[in-house]
Amino acid sequence: MTDSPFIIVAIDGGAASGKSSTSRALSERFNLLHVDTGSFYRAVTAELLRLKLRADDLPAVRAAVSNLKFGTRLNGRSAQMEINGRVVDSEEIRSPGVNAEVAHFAAISEVRAALLDYQRGQTTTGRKHTFRGLVMEGRDIGSKIFPDADFRFFLFADPVARAKRREQEGREDQVAKRDTLDHQRLVESAQGAELIDSTYLTLEQVVDKISAQLATKLTAA
Repeated sequence: MTDSPFIIVAIDGGAASGKSSTSRALSERFNLLHVDTGSFYRAVTAELLRLKLRADDLPAVRAAVSNLKFGTRLNGRSAQMEINGRVVDSEEIRSPGVNAEVAHFAAISEVRAALLDYQRGQTTTGRKHTFRGLVMEGRDIGSKIFPDADFRFFLFADPVARAKRREQEGREDQVAKRDTLDHQRLVESAQGAELIDSTYLTLEQVVDKISAQLATKLTAA
């Protein structure tokens, strides 16, 4: 009897496209480690802001990033980033200050390089805790982090619909601004992925659509 495969599912898309809700639901349905890479960039941004750094002060940012040590804790089926032994809480990483700056810090090549191996290393976390695979969400998962992922999906939706979703969540993300800042990364991650327009689909419909493909390798947990 052969062991079940450890699968990697890449979910890319812009702000409020449905990545997080979809990824969490897939994690529950198939017992996959849920990895929200956006939360990693938010945690790093929160830490750099705590150190009173600005994204345009590149020498200071580079020096600070080189001294950050990353670890992982589990919160249910989700991976939480530790920075120098501290987990940055969800309220802090969703604060208006982090919302305003995360795209600027995430655009710095040294920040992205520092997180690349850490993100890829989540496969080790998943295997260690006997998950059947991982579902990783972000903006460049299928293009940069795991270009050879078993499954690659790109979620998108009408900008007006996405802005309404953010309002309903009580969050202040500027969807159009994020799209502009993330444009190239989003274009690259969409190439070769299955495109899913979530504008008029319910969460359950999106999850079922993806689950039908995952079920070719895994049965529901």
